[in-house]
Amino acid sequence: MNNYQTRLRDLREDHDLTQAQAAKIIGTSQQHYGKYESGKIVIPFDRVIVLADYYDVSLDYIAGRTNKMNPPDKRIKK
Repeated sequence: MNNYQTRLRDLREDHDLTQAQAAKIIGTSQQHYGKYESGKIVIPFDRVIVLADYYDVSLDYIAGRTNKMNPPDKRIKK
């Protein structure tokens, strides 16, 4: 299972973004974003949500809980 830092870097690279561009998406500096990817600081949950939406992947995928980028919707249907 990958750690989230690896997933953040891989997703960023897969979308051909620099750290500065990814940082702008979540409203932080490139230096700060680099610390998220290196594991020096923990990325806040609200910023992970923004990245998951941007990359169109699940939070579980970023967290390394699954290797499926977009697992089936598990919400209860009414």
